[in-house]
Amino acid sequence: MGSVVTQIACGRQHTLAFIPSSGKIDSFGLGGNGQLGTRSTCNRISPAPVKGPWAAKSIQCYFAEQRYCVKRIYTGGDQSFAHYQFLQDSVVPDDFRILDPRRHICTLTFELIQKWLSHAQGRLPHEISDEIDLIFSSACCLNGSFLDGSHPDHYNTSRKYPGVDVNLARLLLHRLSQSPQVSQLVAASLEKNLIPRLTISPPDIEALRLYLTLPECPLFTDPNTYITIAIPFAKATICLKEPPLKVLCNWWSRLEPPVFLRRVELYKDVVVYLLRMQKVGVAPTEQRVFTCFLQTSLKMLEILHSVNEKASQIIQYDKFYIHELDYLIDIRNDYIMWIQQQMYSPLDGPVTMCKYPFVFDAQAKTTLLQTDAVIQMQIAVDQAQRQNFSSMFLPVVESVNPCLILIVRRENIVGDTMEVLRKSKNVDYKKPLKVIFVEEEAVDAGGVRKEFFLLIMRELLDPKYGMFRYYEESRLIWFSNKTFEDIDLFHLIGAICGLAIYNLTIVELHFPVALYKKLLKRTPTLEDLKELMPDVARSLQLLLDYPEDDVEQSFCLNFTVTEENFGATEVFELVPNGTDIAVNNSNRLDFVNAYVDYIFNKSVAPLFNAFYAGFHKVCGGKVLELFQPNELQAMVVGNTIYDWEELEKHTEYKGEYWAEHPTIKIFWEVFHSLPLEKKKQFLLFLTGSDRIPILGMKSLALVIQPTGGGENYLPVAHTCFNLLDLPKYSSREILSEKLLQAIDHNQGFNLV
Repeated sequence: MGSVVTQIACGRQHTLAFIPSSGKIDSFGLGGNGQLGTRSTCNRISPAPVKGPWAAKSIQCYFAEQRYCVKRIYTGGDQSFAHYQFLQDSVVPDDFRILDPRRHICTLTFELIQKWLSHAQGRLPHEISDEIDLIFSSACCLNGSFLDGSHPDHYNTSRKYPGVDVNLARLLLHRLSQSPQVSQLVAASLEKNLIPRLTISPPDIEALRLYLTLPECPLFTDPNTYITIAIPFAKATICLKEPPLKVLCNWWSRLEPPVFLRRVELYKDVVVYLLRMQKVGVAPTEQRVFTCFLQTSLKMLEILHSVNEKASQIIQYDKFYIHELDYLIDIRNDYIMWIQQQMYSPLDGPVTMCKYPFVFDAQAKTTLLQTDAVIQMQIAVDQAQRQNFSSMFLPVVESVNPCLILIVRRENIVGDTMEVLRKSKNVDYKKPLKVIFVEEEAVDAGGVRKEFFLLIMRELLDPKYGMFRYYEESRLIWFSNKTFEDIDLFHLIGAICGLAIYNLTIVELHFPVALYKKLLKRTPTLEDLKELMPDVARSLQLLLDYPEDDVEQSFCLNFTVTEENFGATEVFELVPNGTDIAVNNSNRLDFVNAYVDYIFNKSVAPLFNAFYAGFHKVCGGKVLELFQPNELQAMVVGNTIYDWEELEKHTEYKGEYWAEHPTIKIFWEVFHSLPLEKKKQFLLFLTGSDRIPILGMKSLALVIQPTGGGENYLPVAHTCFNLLDLPKYSSREILSEKLLQAIDHNQGFNLV
């Protein structure tokens, strides 16, 4: 990557290189016969100038008091030669980098492909077969193809710029697929010659070009060549040494999203193909090879995912999801094997998909969370049962309940809950949760628990406590840096959120995604501040984007933040002596980072730490590592992506009711005519929450059944089972009136 070399000559065990800018000839290799021109027989590891009776100036050499120019250099077995010519205006050294039509590497062009395709109807001549084999067996030929025309000097290939046109490569390589004969020859050359010869340490940056262009070949996406082309190519890629792989990742990070997505989709398809083979059955003798193939493909996806994350998501993270996993693997068993591998670290074992969590979609991750919860609950229950069994042989030992039971009064739901949780041991949080409202008859089969979470979160988030600050513009809340409430309340809220996830119940918690980033030990950014405080974030972005040099004079800022608490205005320093540090052109990014850090971290550290401790007391563990912040948020609070037609489509009916029953038809007519708020009230009436689970409307599993009595009766919701008792109303008007009455009075549980 230093001086420009225009000629290379290689002998048996030594090399000469000509540098036109200095007129020097460098040599290296073995010098036993004096072939290196050092006037000795020593070997030389690194290039150094050849000694001679001349002094070099530019490309001019003085010999016998005449001006000469080096034209060509040559090497024999153990000899070296230089051809000089008298320097005239038209004399310049030969430049082997300039393509001479009489001698140049063969590259893939439109004209060459057209020539091949013109013979596609009959048997290909040997001349064409040889050309195809030459190009697709040679890394040099492919690296010299598809050069970016907008940058004619392709020797400027760097760590940031590959110097190739990937879209041109896609166009040319797809044209080859028009001929099955040509495609077969290309496949044979790639399989037998090119891919097996790829090394872990390419000679220079330009040799990495084919790693960008070759996957555009349609052969890579053909399931028939996954084993012979796509997987071996992935193996060659992931085996690259760190420096070349780092360059390749840099190039990937600058690809256009559709191009990058094609790489991801390719190896997702390969993984699905392999898993389907496994499901059909793999012979025991082939299991080891199959495991290697699957691991290679997943590692390739892992590298691409890492590139995507570091580049702030070239494509959305959900583009890495493999939705077919739900029926291709036993997700629960995979999770258990993964946990066992974490504990015992086997050197050789089956590939676990949990090692690559970015491929799991929301449904798969929910299954993983449920599996983890069941395992933890079963461990807690078994421990309680063992303790109870042991107590049978001991005098007066209190038995241990296999469930975490909360007996609470509606009017003191926070105090009663805190009292129970304070007395509970860590293992109790892992037990199944049962809720009992004092003086209410309902048995908790899920519905009472739903209402408990709804009521306690409403109470804890009430402004009267001053625990959280509400932001009008975003309608979101964040921890208040000034509160007079006991810090244990923040621990309680964290524990409640953990219990809700653990017991598969969504709760109303209007926090930004930043909260879930912090729960996953990720750092919030300015983008997160834009969600919580759009006005402030826009001002900070304006500061960063300001094009002039007079930042200090125009913005008049220092490293402080001003906040209003309980009617009083306070100034807080973002850094030590921040009042005395003016924000200028050179430190404005530091100011923005310090501001974001103050809002999300420093100002609320004790409160969030208590929340974090409560949350992780229930939900701590490996399973959380599998989630993205947005996914964890959806697990806690559900989402508001309502699809009412989907709700109707997945509703089941009992008794006399069916989809075309007259009462059912007018029910859906009335329901779809309701405004959004009333529809959400219906969800609250029926399920205990006005939000929907992460898996969508279909997971609500609404059931409607007829009930006795006449039209004077109201619909009744069995919230525990998402079951609606719907009388046989004779008209739309009556049904609408009774349904609205029912959903407007939905609090409290009684046996029906």
